[in-house]
Amino acid sequence: MKRVSVTALQRMRDRDQRITMLTAYDYPTAKLADQAGIPILLVGDTLGMVVLGYDSTLPVTVDEMIHHGKAVVRASERAHVVVDMPFGSYQTGWQDALRNAARIMKETGCGSVKLEGGVRVAETVHKLVEAGIPVMGHVGLTPQSVNTVGGWKVQGKTPREAVSVIGDAKALEDAGAYSVVLETVPTALSHMITQRLRVPTIGIGAGPFCSGQVQVLHDMLGLYQDFKPKHARRFIEGGDLIRNAITEYREQVEAGEFPTAAESNYMDERALALIERMTASPSDDLSDAAEVLAEWDADGDIIERVVSDSDSTEGAS
Repeated sequence: MKRVSVTALQRMRDRDQRITMLTAYDYPTAKLADQAGIPILLVGDTLGMVVLGYDSTLPVTVDEMIHHGKAVVRASERAHVVVDMPFGSYQTGWQDALRNAARIMKETGCGSVKLEGGVRVAETVHKLVEAGIPVMGHVGLTPQSVNTVGGWKVQGKTPREAVSVIGDAKALEDAGAYSVVLETVPTALSHMITQRLRVPTIGIGAGPFCSGQVQVLHDMLGLYQDFKPKHARRFIEGGDLIRNAITEYREQVEAGEFPTAAESNYMDERALALIERMTASPSDDLSDAAEVLAEWDADGDIIERVVSDSDSTEGAS
């Protein structure tokens, strides 16, 4: 199956077809998202918070992004897979960025990388694109810079801030980015930016007028009860469902209700009789087992045939 390409995403934008992007960090969820028809899977550095338990995205390493990126690429057949470049992998200059981006692309098999920032990373974006590495940009609230922007708050609310965000987005497009994520900016501003850019904009907390939307999988599935971003909609209370299922499993084990015959395996009575003869008592050390087997194994394969017949009978029932 042919994967969604950056040119296909551009065509979607040009014909006003909304683009859906979703984070994925492992094989099973990526496979489900791909089967659901999600065209872009983002292996976001948010995995540091929602999968690895860090309190921010800053500790995430290139090795960790590659580890999770490989799983997502293996799981998906159609989706375009984007892998975040983590903090410290591109801020030290375009040469380091190129080296790390090339490694991520080569070792994961992903379709593109994403990095945060606007004007300040435009040269880096240009160098990556020039080297043949597709880049998705990210402006507005940039989690890797949360300590310098005053926390997790809306960006671009004042005229000065808004002009800066617009300039960042335009700089990324001019540098060759095929798409730009707009995070936690006012709806009117994201609408303005989307009208001014030729490439697709992907919003998160940026209102309904972007070319597409992205959400963190764990937010939309409701896996964390103690955290619900304003921009997220819970499409299912997954945390409650999983917790209830695990609780029921524990209770059934403790009550002796699991496993039952339906979840158990059995053996042929002839094989069982032979085993019981070899182990006459619980303390038997099987020292006489060879002698018993020699008596039964006169034609060389009786035991194997007994077990094989047993397996065939169970499989047919």
